Amino acid sequence: MTHVPYETLRWVGGVDGHLVLLDQTLLPLQEQELECTSVDDVWGAIRRLSVRGAPAIGIAAAYGVVLGLQQATHDVGRFQQALKSTLEYLATSRPTAVNLFWALDRLRDRAAAMVGNHSGSEIHAALLEEARAIHAEDRAMCRAIGQNGAEFLQDGMGVLTHCNAGSLATSEYGTALAVIYTAQDQGKQLDVFVDETRPLLQGARLTTWELMRHGIATTLICDSMAAQVMREGRIGAVITGADRIAANGDVANKIGTYGVAQLARAHGIPFYVAAPSSTFDLRIATGDAIPIEQRPGEEITHGLGRQTAPDGVGVYNPAFDVTPAELIAALITERGVITPVSENRIRRTLGAGD
Repeated sequence: MTHVPYETLRWVGGVDGHLVLLDQTLLPLQEQELECTSVDDVWGAIRRLSVRGAPAIGIAAAYGVVLGLQQATHDVGRFQQALKSTLEYLATSRPTAVNLFWALDRLRDRAAAMVGNHSGSEIHAALLEEARAIHAEDRAMCRAIGQNGAEFLQDGMGVLTHCNAGSLATSEYGTALAVIYTAQDQGKQLDVFVDETRPLLQGARLTTWELMRHGIATTLICDSMAAQVMREGRIGAVITGADRIAANGDVANKIGTYGVAQLARAHGIPFYVAAPSSTFDLRIATGDAIPIEQRPGEEITHGLGRQTAPDGVGVYNPAFDVTPAELIAALITERGVITPVSENRIRRTLGAGD
């Protein structure tokens, strides 16, 4: 099977245009686009996971800022107030994925550099330009991540991945899946095992859908089967994405990632994390300080709309967990591979000072 192209998100038109998303809540059974014509539409799409994955969330939020300013470009005072409220509003959509805040900060800084010397309309146009730049840069970063990480995957290897860190989570090629796609482009044949990723089944619904469209041998397993598959010697490497990486290399990713990393360590299997530099939050010393989003209990008790637990049961539903740096063989970024994982190596690779 050859790769069938699709777009996770795209901007249509100029400053008065709108954002179009592939609605991921409907996959794999329906491929339906969602038109976002207001900042409320974008906030809702991020919150309900119509668009998800840290890089894609950042891109969508950047375009959301443009939408939030469409009715406020003529009066400078009104424009500045609208910009402030739009940035603050979008920042409340999801707390863990740092790319969201990184993108919003870029647009805030671009506007701040122009205030006083340019009209609201001119700043608005510049913010659309910045959002498009974030979108284009993500495409390039994903391709570079794939090139930097493909060396870790050998022909005939079994690879396990958790959640979705592919095209659906980014602008085009993905992060963890970019490594797999690039290895395939290099002629390597891989057997990819996909955790279903409870409770929202991003692995089952999204990752398998992507991999099969790329013609990659794909096997779906329940999350609880990972240990047995490793014990049987079917896995040579584990690779996931990330939603936020602390300065010391601790990684926040979809709930269940920490357990997979522990299993990989127990079975002597390297555990890799692929992420762009925008996913690193060097202001946070360790993973202990990463905010963990709490999701509604209904996602567990009524998975995909069907009740599977008794009424009134207590539910704890963290959307993410934190994998300690000591369990990670390498962080694969567009700027290079960080191994062994340490704060000094992270700062050196990212070009960040102390």
